[in-house]
Parts: sequence; C-alpha cells; structure tokens
Amino acid sequence: MKRSNSAICAALVSVLILAAGVRAQSLWDLAHRNKDALRIATLFSAQDVRDRLSSDKGIDDAIDWCKKTGVTHAFIESFRDGYTAERQALEHARNRFREAGFDVSGCVTPTKVGKDSTGWTNIACYTDEPTQKHVQEIFEYTAALFDEIMIDDFWFTDCRCDACRKARGDKTWPQYHCDLMIEVSRTRVLKPARAVNPNVKNIIKYPQWYDQFHNRGYEVVQETADFDRTWVGTETRDYADKRWGGDVQYKGYYLMRWLGGIGGAKCGGGWFDPFGTHEATYVEQARQTVLADAKEMFLFCYGALLRDTGPANVAKLRTEIPDLFKLAQLVRDQPLRGIAAPKPPNSDAGNEQYVYDFVGMLGLPLVPAHEIRPDVKAAFLPVHALKDPQAQAKLDTMLQAGTPVLVTDGLARKLPPACTDNANVTVLKVNGKPNSLLDLTREQLKPIRDKLLAPLGLRFDAPNKVALYLIGDHCIAVENFNDEAISASLEFAQPVQAEKALVLPVEGQIDFACEGGRVNLTKITPRTLAVLTY
Repeated sequence: MKRSNSAICAALVSVLILAAGVRAQSLWDLAHRNKDALRIATLFSAQDVRDRLSSDKGIDDAIDWCKKTGVTHAFIESFRDGYTAERQALEHARNRFREAGFDVSGCVTPTKVGKDSTGWTNIACYTDEPTQKHVQEIFEYTAALFDEIMIDDFWFTDCRCDACRKARGDKTWPQYHCDLMIEVSRTRVLKPARAVNPNVKNIIKYPQWYDQFHNRGYEVVQETADFDRTWVGTETRDYADKRWGGDVQYKGYYLMRWLGGIGGAKCGGGWFDPFGTHEATYVEQARQTVLADAKEMFLFCYGALLRDTGPANVAKLRTEIPDLFKLAQLVRDQPLRGIAAPKPPNSDAGNEQYVYDFVGMLGLPLVPAHEIRPDVKAAFLPVHALKDPQAQAKLDTMLQAGTPVLVTDGLARKLPPACTDNANVTVLKVNGKPNSLLDLTREQLKPIRDKLLAPLGLRFDAPNKVALYLIGDHCIAVENFNDEAISASLEFAQPVQAEKALVLPVEGQIDFACEGGRVNLTKITPRTLAVLTY
C-alpha cells in the first residue's frame, strides 16, 4: 500500500523533530558532564523577565532554548534601565529553572539608576546621595532573591558635575572616581547585600575597555580584592562594523588572561554578545574566551539572541560547543609560554590604546601580566610600562641578561638612547596608531618574531592576523583571523611529533606535515582555529 505524499512529509517532519530533540538532549547532557571544565551561561534581562518569563509558556520556551544551547547556568536580572522586575515573576522563574536542573544567579545592570552623569548616557553620578540609596535598595532587593549577584559592566562613573568637582578636592579625576566607586561598592552594595543574605556572593563584571578603567572608576586591584568574584567582557564583534567595530579578536584573550592574573581563582567567566557580529566573528569570541582559560562562557543575552543575527550566531555556536569543551580541558590551568606583555594596573596608554591586542594579532604569543618582571625570556613593553616606577631598572636587568625586548616607539622616546641602541631591543613603529600594525607584511614580521621567539626555541612564520598561543609544554594553538586560507610554519629547536587535537569550525581544514623539528601548515582555512599537541 502506497503512502500519500502528505503522510511521508509528516513522517519526515516527525523524524527531524525527534532528531533535533535528541541533539538538544545530547548537548544538554554533554554540558552537564563538562561543567567542571566549562559552564555555559546566559542572562535573562529584567525586560526579558517581564516580557518572556512571566508565563509558564515563556519559561518553557526559555528552558528549551537553553538546553538546545548547552546552557546550564541562568542569570535572572532584577534591574536594568530604570526598570525593576516584579518579585513574583523573579521568584517563579528562579524556581522553575532550579527545578529544571539549572544553576541560577541574579544580576543587576545599574543603568538609569539615579542622577545622570555629565559623561556617558544612562550612567549615574555616585556622588549623589539619593542615587547611592537607590543602588542600595536594588541590591538589598536582589540579595533577598539570589545567593549570587553579578553587576553588569556599567558599574562606573565619569561624572564631573559641580557636586563631583567639590567632592574631588585635590584628587585627580581618576583618583576621585576610583575612590568613590570603591566606597560605594563597599557601603551600598557589598555590606547591605550581605546583611540581607549572609550567603550572597557578589560578582563585578569588568568591561572590555581596559585602557580606560581607572579613568572611569574601575580600580581593578582593590575592587577585585573586595568582590567575591570577577567576570570579564570578552566581546570584540566585527572589527569593521561601523557601530560596534574597532576591537580585534585578540582583545578578549588578552583581557581575560590579564584580569585572570589579577583575580586568580576569583576570575570566573567571559561575557560576549551578538551585536555587530556575524556567525564567524561571534564564535571567535567564544574561542578566545575559552583559550583564555575562562571557567564559564556567558552568552548575552536571551532576548538579543532571539533576534537579528542572534539565531544564526547561536546555531553556529551549537556546532562548536563539543569542541569548546575539549579546548577548555586542554587549556585549564596550563601555564602560558611566550613573550611577557605586562600592563600595570591603572596605567595610561597615551596614544597606544589597546596596543597589546594588535601585537597579539602579529603571531607573537603574549603572556599577559599585571606587573613587569625582569626574569622573563622575552618581553613586550609599550608606554604603559611607565606606570611602574622601577620600569627602567627592570628593563636594564633584562638587557644585561640578554633578554630580547620589543618596545613601542612611544616608549622608546621616553627611554635613554643607551636602551634603544642595545642590540637586544627592537623598536616597534606604532606611530600613535596601533591599528596600523595590521598592515605589517609577513616579511616585516619575520625578523621581529625570530628575535623574540629565539629564547623559546621556536620560529613561527605566517601572515599578519594569525595568532599563536603556547599552552603548557606540549600544546600550540594557531588561529587564522583572515578571510582567506593561509600557510604557516613552526620550527622547534628539537624534533617533535605533532598531532591535530582539534579544529574549529567543524568544517574548517588544516593540512600539515611534521618532519623533525618543523611543522608545515600548508593550509589553514579562513577564520579557523587549529590546536596541535606534541
């Protein structure tokens, strides 16, 4: 008996639905099995709570989406943009997610929270007493609902109103803003939240604009010490996007590693979003976050990921999640090898803003650090180094030891000629435009790489915008951020037997041959991460 076309179609749809359900359940199970290596989280904003989590149908849809995406940690937000989510909706959503097997935390985004700053839109003046009181009320309200609260990265101020000018006294603006935010954090967030809920843990999430932290009140050393945990903004988006662009992919890696050095075990996860991205650049954010040894990968946010480029980005991410778990296992707690790249906290960048990120795109394996150490094998020092009063003495020690040091032309102008004339010093011509480094050719990069990598017993040859990561003693990652396939090579001082550990995206390709101490990467497809073990 022949089946009708409609019956066949119905059967096919049923099979596809069943297959999708199996894949979702497999990813959900896989995520639970790998939580110790990497957790995946998302945020339901206060507006999401109102619009999407105020009915059981909406919560069912949200839980289903999370399971299909491997999300096991839900952050449910109480306040954003002047709106406070209703207690009943928050409690019901929290309880439903817990019952479904999720870890659940709270979140506060302090935008439109009180008196406006004279600077950034929607940011508050925290010199203002009523604003401080409102902040305290928000955190007391949230602490009564959740045992963990994250503050989204608007916990800063750049206000210079008359009240701020008067309160500032003889302090510089960075000093005043940092001291103010430390005090408000202690008296209006941490103390009152703990008074309401002695078990509450408070997370400060730092933005990605690390060269401006101290100018807007983020004092990363003291605030990291005060808060229970820290989170990191690893969003980089499309470099050429007219609204969101300008950040290269390596920024997420550098910042996550740098703040991880300051926070140690407190440093939890990296947070990125879909804005100004397409599939390839969205998942590059995830890879950089995991390469940087994040314990958690945070997808901002549920509502945004349901619209515009969000669905396509998430579909692409889902294909990479199994290998991202493998990547997390490869990098977890492994020491970095490479070129020390210290940025002293609260250091001024001058006209070398975020130069570390662009140097990382040159195939120089940086080891982000927050202090200058003279006992390293190789170093990169921009003008930020001048924040350390012992910078000159430490540099002299390096040069006396024969350590190769790459300095920017901006720093070179501040150093004695005897330093820049030293054979161990290479001056990198930034010319006040860090993004100009992306124009360096393969031939121009070769002598720089050869000199800096020599103490590591390694040579690396590749075009620009190909990053190199040396993880532990037996793992190397190479990521091609170009839109075309490239070739590259690695030369070791000793014979090696390299093997391919993973390649992302799943359809990406890497052709390589290993002979003696040389690994020839004859093809790495566009926007592809390759991890080799040896």
